[in-house]
Amino acid sequence: MVIRSRENPDATIRFVEFRQLRYFIAVAELLHFTQAARRLRIAQPPLSRQIRALEKELGVQLLERSSSKVFLTHAGSIFLEEARALLQRAEQAIEATRKANTGKTGTVRLGIGMGLGDAASRVINGHLPLFPDVELDVVNIPSGFQSEALISRKIDVGFLRPPINKSFLTSEKIITERLSVVLRRSSPLAEQKRVGLKQLANEPLLLIARNISSGVYDKTLDLYREAGLNPKIIPTETTPHDEAGAILVNSGKGIYIAVGSHPCHPAFADRLTAIPLSNPSAAVEAHVAWRKDESNTTILNFVDFARQMFASKERRSRKATR
Repeated sequence: MVIRSRENPDATIRFVEFRQLRYFIAVAELLHFTQAARRLRIAQPPLSRQIRALEKELGVQLLERSSSKVFLTHAGSIFLEEARALLQRAEQAIEATRKANTGKTGTVRLGIGMGLGDAASRVINGHLPLFPDVELDVVNIPSGFQSEALISRKIDVGFLRPPINKSFLTSEKIITERLSVVLRRSSPLAEQKRVGLKQLANEPLLLIARNISSGVYDKTLDLYREAGLNPKIIPTETTPHDEAGAILVNSGKGIYIAVGSHPCHPAFADRLTAIPLSNPSAAVEAHVAWRKDESNTTILNFVDFARQMFASKERRSRKATR
């Protein structure tokens, strides 16, 4: 360990061993070399040699010795406080390093795609009790932007909908989401339990920009093609999750084909509704994604926890349907 004087930073750097600090603290607390040696489980002669070596290295007398007693000098009293603090800080550093190596501490930055907050929160709430010293930073990022955010290391784990850049990223499906139509509660279709696309043939389609979520964009157009429909498309960069998108629907501008368990902005819950689509293929996958070259144990632990949680849920679901 290197010690530099606070008062004179340019002074000669001193090299002191942690062992010497522990030896000095034991003698300083007991004021007795024999008892200190017994506590440290070493012989007294090497203990005395290490204390003298410490004083020589520091150029300061820390202890006054007599035939029957040992006293701390003024410098020794000050050094005792500093030595205790240094050892405590060193122990904290060692413990933090060990935790980081086992994935028990650190930070995981999460990107959450639109409407995937519920799935992500289940993982987060289950992970926190098991890894209380791990910080989880959460940011909303549309699925279309998450691959780049992962590759550029702006986030560590993404909850998103494909496509995913498989050259640099690995992903695994966590859930399959049914698509729904978001429309006004005053619509004649609002009371139905399910709606087919052909029932929406005359409704203008509010279609989000492809770069925001290309998976949902492509799936929406595929569904219309499968139904033999050519909708009137109104391009937009907002979604019904947003106030602006909800206003568009509420004003009669058009409808959304939406994804997520709660696709409408909460402030419009009394004016808008989401009706599941009856078309069999009206579904998209949601994935958890991470970097292929990821080596951070804390991040990989989070990914493994998320994968196991949803794999377990899927197994229970399969058993329930048998």
